[in-house]
Amino acid sequence: KMVCNGCVLAGVKLGIMNTCPFCRTPTHKDEAEALAMVQTRVKKKDPEAIRYLGYQYMEGGLGLEKDSTRAIELWTEAAEL
Repeated sequence: KMVCNGCVLAGVKLGIMNTCPFCRTPTHKDEAEALAMVQTRVKKKDPEAIRYLGYQYMEGGLGLEKDSTRAIELWTEAAEL
């Protein structure tokens, strides 16, 4: 899923850029909250969330330890969905 530039501009004008552009859920306040939000989507088999979590494992983001093996597993899972 991607948000077009027109929708981003509309969000800025409406002052709603601190919410998810798809569901209007408020954005996370810290890494732990962000990780919890991503994991919720991963449990629902959202391929984009799974891909994103794989990237976080590869880079060591969101408080996760770098784990390239886990990243590749997640990317493979996302590709298969």
